[in-house]
Amino acid sequence: MTSSQPTKAIIQIDSDKCDGCGICATACAEGAIEIIDGKARLVNEAHCDGLGACIGECPRGAISLIHLPVDTVAASTPEQLPCACPGSLARSLGPQAESALRNWPVQLALVPVSAPYLHHADLLVCADCVPFAFAGFHSTFLPGKALVVGCPKLDDAAAYGAKLSAIMARNDLRSIHVVYMEVPCCSGLVRLVQMAMADAGVRIPLTLTKISAGGRVLESKNFASEVA
Repeated sequence: MTSSQPTKAIIQIDSDKCDGCGICATACAEGAIEIIDGKARLVNEAHCDGLGACIGECPRGAISLIHLPVDTVAASTPEQLPCACPGSLARSLGPQAESALRNWPVQLALVPVSAPYLHHADLLVCADCVPFAFAGFHSTFLPGKALVVGCPKLDDAAAYGAKLSAIMARNDLRSIHVVYMEVPCCSGLVRLVQMAMADAGVRIPLTLTKISAGGRVLESKNFASEVA
């Protein structure tokens, strides 16, 4: 009796059908798809979760699921952290700083588009894991900011994009600061903000800050008055 070889579900992109619209790249919370030379490409097999969120988003029917032997799928490099793998990144964390929270609610799905605290605000868009990883979150990022939080992997990304676009269009924001984790899916929050800025037709100073699972600032980039 022969045991079957374990397989991993992974997407396959038909480049002849793909028109490079980029919808699949936004739908992929793992950051495994990029638009290269006008076509969608699977740039990281190891980060493809095989759930197929991108398939239903493709208007051209260019994406399908296939199953490959596990040992043929490229492994993540040591620098790339897996996403949504319970227990794989357990950390002992330090104490939290004194609260600097200025508004409630903070969950993006619950925040009213025309909330008074959003008008002419410096908006902090935060991945919901960040305050747990970064001990100095309140003292470093929150002072003077209106806060919205969310998860681009577990929540409704399309609804988030629409909500962010409406907030930007109606509130004359002074600046936007996106703070996100280094895990691949979290970069989806950056893409949502960038697309929302484009959809709203606004030019707002934008800062992007990436936080490590160990609680360090890995990089921070500023873009003056334009979409990154």
